Amino acid sequence: MVADNGSTDGSREIGERMGVRTVLVERTGYGSALMAGISAARGRYILIADADGSYDVSELPRFLEKLRAGYDLVMGNRFLGSIRPKAMPFLHRRLGNPLLSGLGRLFFKSPCHDFHCGMRAFRKDAYERMGLRTTGMEFASEMVVKATLLRLRITEVRATLSPDGRSRPPHLRTWHDGWRYLRFLLLYSPRWLFLYPGLVLMLAGVLAGGWLLSGPRKVGSVQLDVHTLLYAAMAVLVGFQAVAFAVFTKIFAVSEGLLPRYPRLTAVFR
Repeated sequence: MVADNGSTDGSREIGERMGVRTVLVERTGYGSALMAGISAARGRYILIADADGSYDVSELPRFLEKLRAGYDLVMGNRFLGSIRPKAMPFLHRRLGNPLLSGLGRLFFKSPCHDFHCGMRAFRKDAYERMGLRTTGMEFASEMVVKATLLRLRITEVRATLSPDGRSRPPHLRTWHDGWRYLRFLLLYSPRWLFLYPGLVLMLAGVLAGGWLLSGPRKVGSVQLDVHTLLYAAMAVLVGFQAVAFAVFTKIFAVSEGLLPRYPRLTAVFR
């Protein structure tokens, strides 16, 4: 099946000539196209891949084998498999993908090493449990994050990435979309965005303030006095506000369905 939301590369027409079912999607965006296509799919298992020839769909049996073994999400891993020459820009291969995937593993304890692989398979009932929201390129990361937070069974298989067959430049913009991915990861992890920086600020402020309470201190030729004490007090206040932001952000994300409900958090509210 082809989910098309305004492509101009002829993929929809090629699919229709070959008898492929087509879903026309009004909303633009990578996530919008995929959500509409997945919603219209009738199968128990679903595999998604870009329609530009960059992924080898004949590798489907590897994914299907893992799904039948009981996994909920099977991610393709291009670094475990093969990246053909000119298939991925050097900056994406050496910096962008490893860095953002590494942050995803750090923030969410995810087992995935290639968060942004465009070829992946999953159970449709598991997908429906995720409740994905993002309509842009962040959709790829949101799927991995939500599956991890919901403790779904996730694994990886080898995937091959080849140069795409498009006649136009790709939509992906290195720095713009890289920042969007990073911002998404931070917003879904208030612990790393607010809690840890807030605790560090509070601790630094308390230590510096306690050190200066007895009087001025000299560090080399620099004397630290009441102004430094003032900054230490400000660090404690700002740190406390950041910790409060972490709590409120978590509450908001859970209440809006962006993050799954946590039994311990619910128990505290009760």
